[in-house]
Amino acid sequence: KLIPVENTVTLSKEHVIFPEVLQDNDYVTCHAGKWHLSNDPKEYGFDLNIGGGHNGYPKSYYPPYGNVKLEAKNGEYLTDLIMSKTIGFVDSARQPFLLYYSPYAVHTPIHPVDSLKNNYVNKAEWNGQNNVGYATMIDNLDRNIGRLISALRKNKLFENTFIVFTSDNGGLYGITNQFPLRAGKGSYYEGGIREPFFVVWKGNIKPNTKNITPIYNLDIFPTILELAGVNSEKYNFDGKSLIPLLKGEEKKIERPLFWHFPIYLQAYRIKNNQNRDSLFRTRPGSVIRFGKWKLHHYFEDNGLELYNLEKDISEANNLAKKNPEKVKELIEILDKWRDKTNAPIPTNLNPNYKL
Repeated sequence: KLIPVENTVTLSKEHVIFPEVLQDNDYVTCHAGKWHLSNDPKEYGFDLNIGGGHNGYPKSYYPPYGNVKLEAKNGEYLTDLIMSKTIGFVDSARQPFLLYYSPYAVHTPIHPVDSLKNNYVNKAEWNGQNNVGYATMIDNLDRNIGRLISALRKNKLFENTFIVFTSDNGGLYGITNQFPLRAGKGSYYEGGIREPFFVVWKGNIKPNTKNITPIYNLDIFPTILELAGVNSEKYNFDGKSLIPLLKGEEKKIERPLFWHFPIYLQAYRIKNNQNRDSLFRTRPGSVIRFGKWKLHHYFEDNGLELYNLEKDISEANNLAKKNPEKVKELIEILDKWRDKTNAPIPTNLNPNYKL
């Protein structure tokens, strides 16, 4: 219905990212795996690139990998090969380093790890999960992260390494079951944006410590710079350093979180995809999360959806009409943020649109 804001598929050099800052502060930097932001991550602050390019997924996880320019000498599964090369970087590290490990798995194509299939054949309906191939890819990734941890321990680096584990989006709806979360990757329902996040920081965080403060990946940049002792005054961060939270100096962070997407993202599956409508994973709009409250604002029809995530993690009960005061409060905060950031909002109607 609207003419969307023009999209871009390459990270602008105007934006400084934390590998560049660490590289300028005597860290050796390595990217391993999926990059998806340009042809070469070495143009953005990485000294070494292992398998990263503009592609978002490999043609195959078995050799030849196609668009991932790595050679397998022994027929290695792609996740295994990238980790072997990554461990080579860790083994040779002689100064402070940043390792950005971004595995292609678990992403389509779903290519099972044959040696692990038997572990899941008899669990095909376990907890609503029924994708054996997907399960083997997760298992294999977990084993490879274990290899990385072992390499850090072997090199006596584990106790002096800050480890962050997270994801770029929620799971792909239709590949696996995400209940009780609604929808999946590409959606601003919780199935699309709620991700795993944990930190390992030996001697600073007690094992099994939990904190339910809502955070997002924009917090990683200021966190890393504070940890590295880099002066960050000249950077205009969208996120907030998590160091006080991780050290227990703060119990929680009270602030709104924002998402903004002024374009369309087509649905993979037309039927039963749990999105706002069946054709798109999301339509142009913004979302604000503040405490337990979450508000969706869609631009085509000025549609509003309000959810209390403490009581309704599945986002099944839209409270916008029942709680207009909370809607007004959140819209005002959202509008101020959009004005402050010059967030583009499409307003021109598509003359070719048909109902």
